[in-house]
Amino acid sequence: MEGKYYFSAAMDVPQDKEALFDEVYDKEHIPYLSEVPGVLAIARFTTAPLKMVIGGKEQEIIIENQPKHTAIYEIEDPAVLSSPEWAAAVDKGRWATDVRQHTFNRKHVLLKNKK
Repeated sequence: MEGKYYFSAAMDVPQDKEALFDEVYDKEHIPYLSEVPGVLAIARFTTAPLKMVIGGKEQEIIIENQPKHTAIYEIEDPAVLSSPEWAAAVDKGRWATDVRQHTFNRKHVLLKNKK
């Protein structure tokens, strides 16, 4: 992981809107945001059950209210997220008109690589 900054956008969506959410995110939202200068890569994830060994004991890790869907954006600089190009891309296509209003439990985090 060589990027200087990573931005995560996590959220939930009602089950009856999952297909629309996935279609628009994959076919519109990611392609539009990928065109923004300074966006280097984007990957989507869904939260999965976690069991791991800590202190010699296997434990199930549960984070209360953790959103199901997360996208990680590798970006050159935090200013990317405030740029006119980003502002235009996040409102482009069906995301702004058909999907955004159905999202909830949204969490946004900016991470800086220690390298």
